[in-house]
Amino acid sequence: MSAPDRLAADGFVRFDGPETMALIGARDWTRFADSWNDLPLDGFMADGGRYRRRRFAAFSARPGQVVRKPHQPHWQSRDYNPLNGGVQRWFEPVTEAIADHPVTQGVIAAGLELFHPLSGAPATPWHVELHQFRIEAQAGGAGLPTPEGAHRDGVDWVIVMLVERRNVDSGVTDIFAPDGESLGSFTLTAPGDAVFLDDRRVLHGVTPIRPLDPESPALRDVLVATFRQETAV
Repeated sequence: MSAPDRLAADGFVRFDGPETMALIGARDWTRFADSWNDLPLDGFMADGGRYRRRRFAAFSARPGQVVRKPHQPHWQSRDYNPLNGGVQRWFEPVTEAIADHPVTQGVIAAGLELFHPLSGAPATPWHVELHQFRIEAQAGGAGLPTPEGAHRDGVDWVIVMLVERRNVDSGVTDIFAPDGESLGSFTLTAPGDAVFLDDRRVLHGVTPIRPLDPESPALRDVLVATFRQETAV
């Protein structure tokens, strides 16, 4: 079954690293991945946690055309994010070098190639939000990739791509139907491992991470891209 057929049938499709690299035409991966070493602390964690670092960017996108929008806040309602929703969260921007990087552009293009036809090829552009996340954990303390639990993001489609995983125990991705039925469970372990999700149909969550070696920190780096159809004005 093809990737579009699997996504349409199951509400998600998973790609191993080499498949993703081929799909996005990955080039200059090392420079792309190194940018996760320059993520500021997420200062909007309502649980007081200091285990998450991130940068954010927004784009207007249609097949063959991706334009970065002026920097703006990330906002989710509490219906989708009961922990951190309901406020405008101004994160530090993704750098221009990474916004323009061929891996970033390849991820957005791959999302458009899959999602656009399945959405009826809408005439309006897509509002794409890009998040660089680093989750950190030390001995005696867990890092929470999805502190809000299993959730929807309140968009149409979501891509989660692993960039790096170092000294990590757990971090299992779980996919659920709206009624709580488990639809799949797997671990993104290698750079480029990814899952593409229909956010209208499924929930997703990731179990807490802890260090395998308590003498060293655990790090889980991911790129998340969300796609929402813009409304015609």
